Amino acid sequence: MAHIELDLRGRRATENTLNAKTPVSQIATALGRHRSTVYREIKRNFFSDPCPQKCEGHYDVAAQLMTADRQSNDL
Repeated sequence: MAHIELDLRGRRATENTLNAKTPVSQIATALGRHRSTVYREIKRNFFSDPCPQKCEGHYDVAAQLMTADRQSNDL
């Protein structure tokens, strides 16, 4: 069975609600998705940059770019 990944709107909602410390189950309900979809999204698109000001987390635009990169490599 094929899965349908989140779009940019879903990724933005995920980032905003994660920053607000909302439980993943509530994020999934708000998006109308299963919680495993949201967990998969967070895991696959986790961004980490070890620059002096460390950035870690789920960032919507970074997630969108990583997904696009994975999809172009699959072709």
